[in-house]
This record gives sequence, C-alpha cells and structure tokens, in this order.
Amino acid sequence: MGLVTRTDTILRPNPDRVMCRIFIPGEEELIRGTSRAKGVIARAMSLPDAVVAEVLDSTIVEFRDRHKDLIQQFELHFGAVAGLVDPDNELSEARRLLIGAYLTQEYAFEATAYFNPSMVPAPDQSGLSDGQMRFIMSIRAVGEGHISSMVFRSGMLDSDGSIRVDDATAYATTQARRYTVLRSKLVLQAATDAGLPLDDLMFVLGMLPDSFTPEELDVTLAQLHSKRFHVAGVDAIAERLQVIARSSYEVDFGDDTVLSERVIWPTASNERRGIEDARWVRFTGPGGETSYRCTYTGFDGQSVVPRVLETVDFRCFSSTDLTGPAALNKGIALFPRQVGGTYMALSRWDREANSIATSDDGYHWSRGKTFAQSSQPWELVQSGNCGSPMETEAGWLVITHGTGPMRKYVLGAILLDLDDPTVLLGSLDSPLLEPIASERNGYVPNVVYSCGGVIHGKRLILPYGFSDTGTRIATIDVDELLDQMGAVRPR
Repeated sequence: MGLVTRTDTILRPNPDRVMCRIFIPGEEELIRGTSRAKGVIARAMSLPDAVVAEVLDSTIVEFRDRHKDLIQQFELHFGAVAGLVDPDNELSEARRLLIGAYLTQEYAFEATAYFNPSMVPAPDQSGLSDGQMRFIMSIRAVGEGHISSMVFRSGMLDSDGSIRVDDATAYATTQARRYTVLRSKLVLQAATDAGLPLDDLMFVLGMLPDSFTPEELDVTLAQLHSKRFHVAGVDAIAERLQVIARSSYEVDFGDDTVLSERVIWPTASNERRGIEDARWVRFTGPGGETSYRCTYTGFDGQSVVPRVLETVDFRCFSSTDLTGPAALNKGIALFPRQVGGTYMALSRWDREANSIATSDDGYHWSRGKTFAQSSQPWELVQSGNCGSPMETEAGWLVITHGTGPMRKYVLGAILLDLDDPTVLLGSLDSPLLEPIASERNGYVPNVVYSCGGVIHGKRLILPYGFSDTGTRIATIDVDELLDQMGAVRPR
C-alpha cells in the first residue's frame, strides 16, 4: 500500500544497563525455598575486620561506575535484614555495607526484550522552533525471568519529519519513595463491587478525608472499635480496604534522576510478575487541566488485571486498579478527552473484538459496546487497539492490531465518529504494517505491535515493537491514510 515509511530509528535491548535489586538467597523469584539470609549474615559476621574492609573496597571499585547510588543500595538492602542481626552486636559501617553487598544483585532489566512502545508529547514544550515537538516514549523492557517493567526514552520530532531519540543514561534505578494514598471514590466503588454493606461502608468513609493513607484508615477503624460504634461489618470492611490498599501505590523518583533512569518496577501484588503494554495518552480534563494517563496490564504469574498509571511530570506516578465489567482483560486505551461528558476507552473485554467502554469517573468501567468484530483474514483470531484514539477532523483515528494464521500480528486502522465513537466510519481492507524479513525473528516471532503514536503536523509518528524484541519508529501520512479508509473530511 505504500502508506508506511520505516525510519532508521531502531532501539534494541541493552544488557549493559543494569540496576541493583535485593537478593535474598533461598527466596529467588522463580525458585522459592527457605531463606538462607541468616546463614549469610552469620558468615559475614565471622569475617575478620581486615577482610571485611578488603572485600568491601574491591566490590565498590568493581561496581561503582555501573551505579549512581551503589553505597545507598547497600545501605537499603542491609536495612531490609537488620532485624536478623543480634542487637547486642555493634556492627561497623563497613560490615553493614558488606552484608548489604552480599544481599544485592545486578539485574539487566532490558537485556531480553525492548518493545511495545507508546509515545506522547512531553509536558515541557518550551524553547522550541516552529514545527518541533518533544516526546516521551515508554517501552516495555523484559529481563531475567520474563519480568516486564516500564522504561522511558525522550526525543524530538522536527518539522522536516526527522526523529531524534535521546541516548539513555548509563544508570537506571527503581529507587523511589513508594507509599499508598487511597481515594474515597475509588475505594467506595471497589468495595461496593465486593458486596460490602453500603451503609456501613459510607459510615467508615465519612470519617476520612477524600484522600487518605492506610495508617489513617487503621486509626479510624480503631476509633470505631474503641468508641463501640455499631458497624456490623467493620471487620469485613477493614479486610477489604486493606486489600484495596495493597493494590494502589504512588511512586516519587528523586529530583536528581533523569527520565531514562526511572524504571517503573512491579509493586502491587497483582502485577508482581510484570507491568505490560502501557498505553499512554495526554488527557485533557473537563476543566481544561492536562495530565498523562496510561492503562497497562498487571500480571501476577497466573492472571491479568487492568490498571492505570497517572502523572503530570513523569517523575511522580500513582497507580491503581481499573474496575468494572467493561474493563476486563488486556488492551484498554483511554480517549484523550471526554466525549459528550463521558469518559470513554477502547476495550477488548471479550478478548476477541474492539469495543467502546464508558465510565462516569474514568476508573470504573461499567458499560461496554462492541463495534467491530474480527472479519478480515489477517485478524480472524482476534483484534484489538494499538493505543489511544487520535482526534482528526474526519474522526477518531485508531491503529489496530490483528492476529492471523501462524499467530502473525499485523497492524490495521479504523476511523470512529467523533461524537459517537461506537459508529465505525471506515477501515483499511488490508494490513497497514506487517513484519518484514528483518523483523520476523525474535523473542516472539512474526509480530509487529504498538501501544500508541502521535500525530505531528500531517504525519502519524508510530513507534512499534517487532517480534517482542526491539522497537522501531515509522511515519505515516495522515491524509493518505484517511483517504485509503474513504474518510470524508470537512472543507
């Protein structure tokens, strides 16, 4: 069809980028057993002071250039096991750090795969020439044990169509302040879904501010018990709210970190085996406020759960579950604004076809409507979206993916009505993008897949993963694409 121009911008896994992770012998992720931390500590305690100093010094010399915060990591990991040390033993700083070093490992978080990118305009667009745009791109990175995390790259789109991706820093870290802040509205919906008594729940939430911490919740529940308020289901409410608390968190990276250093690592229990396929969108709220939201899939090793990550600056993030029958399974992609006063998202709740989900608050998705069944030979197995809809004068442009024979993934495109996105205005009758020979072989062969691009001028800038191994960027003339779909554009 000739609509797609592949650029020379190709990003591949980089095993040179490593980060520090805690290592507890006997509690490895894939081979669970009895912790051997006490034995390691005991043996480290028996080392002569001179040996401690020598081994610590040589370890620091060997690894300090690979990590910006090596000593801090040793301190952090010693702190995790400090309770196992006899309090009567006074440890020197060197011995504490060496124990921390024994309980630290390097993890090559993107050595295996680097794919399924999503691109959005960066928050800061100051100081640019006409026709330029800064962008931020998230990428799904996979390391040992098939654990997926989220990493970021930045770059520039120029008026002449050229694309520059900034080099990633040599350093990477997951170290950030992690804490839980609960929101009454989300807690109410999740607890209601669980069948908790509404009156009792409202009584408990009425004693709390709109946003509260698990500690504030504990204090409130303790007050209920101590003052003998009659709340029949207080124990059930407490148990459910604690479950909700464990699935919500906020992450603040330090001011001294740069974007490509920040690794969003699985934190909640229902995502502990991976954060997958983030679909970012710059969202404009009802009052004109702008934020960045991404839907992604949390994977715990057995099941998946849809989640949302939110930020305004790509330094501080909050994450929580999405709920509701229309938010089941993978592949939710938010619209960049409300449509007719309603939050909308692309969904594939039945795992086979594209649908529109609607919500009153953007978190609980109670209603859904399928608008396009898989019908073309190249998408007969299943179809879905490749990121959030992009608004054009002709309608909502959606890049899709379809799975055909031999589980080959290709990309397509559809156009939805601006006022009623459940109305399909047009679609390509052949694939927009298929894996070429140099893209077919990899971690998962015969796959091209994207989690979202941006329209810049008259071009769609579309990053995509190939064979679940690397990432490439393509460009597409938007007018030509709309013409191929038979779109009627206003004059």
